[in-house]
Amino acid sequence: MSEENDEELMRLRQERMKQMQQQAESNQMMNQAVEQARYQQEMDRQKEMLISIILDADARGRLNTIKLARPEFASNLEMQLIQLYSSGRLAGHIPLSDEQFKSILMQLQNSQQREFKIKFK
Repeated sequence: MSEENDEELMRLRQERMKQMQQQAESNQMMNQAVEQARYQQEMDRQKEMLISIILDADARGRLNTIKLARPEFASNLEMQLIQLYSSGRLAGHIPLSDEQFKSILMQLQNSQQREFKIKFK
């Protein structure tokens, strides 16, 4: 009987260890997800702060309209504006007016236009 009890006790301990390891792994994954969400929120907050410095109210309104229509393009546009600002290429123009922003938009759109060629056989 005592051997059976010892084996049962050992099995229960192993099961409990497995449960504790799974719980620890689950907690670690949840903590990583929370940390990543916090990091993303901080990055978004900093990006919004920089955009509010770079663009005046009318230009930010235009950017928000672009975000609704083309979110990926707007995100790329924000990153490009931040890069221009960080490199000093917008010095003396801050905050950009709506007209200046439209001019930059046109330049970016022209540089990103794709040329399609249709071949006929």
